[in-house]
Amino acid sequence: MTHRSTLSIAAVLLFAPALAFSLERVAAPDDADVYFITPFADEAFEGPVTVRMGLRGMGIAPAGVEVEGTGHHHLLVNMPLEEVDLDTSLHFSDQTRHFGGGQTEGTLDLPAGTHTLQLLFMDYRHVSFDPPVVSEQITITVR
Repeated sequence: MTHRSTLSIAAVLLFAPALAFSLERVAAPDDADVYFITPFADEAFEGPVTVRMGLRGMGIAPAGVEVEGTGHHHLLVNMPLEEVDLDTSLHFSDQTRHFGGGQTEGTLDLPAGTHTLQLLFMDYRHVSFDPPVVSEQITITVR
């Protein structure tokens, strides 16, 4: 593979979440489950919120690394799952947080108020599994 080809592939992987075209979704293992370790539903915070994400039945790999049975975490902040187009790469925004390096923990600096959080585990392309591997939506309060 040439240096130019490697750069082209890297560019596609880097900007793939911004592309809005339909991609084939693959099935996750039947026992796949994603969940919050912290925070707890209805928990109240002062300052930043640390989110710790759990996973059963699959492995974690960084975005752009295609390994069967793996993916990476995404966090929906104040965004219902129904508003996410699961057939395209998830765009990057304050409402759709990506943990494409394979992280299982992150810190959110949210404004005071009530917020909903939901985990969405996606494949190496930032595309949902079929059916989606998603946590329950929880509500937290930042004071």
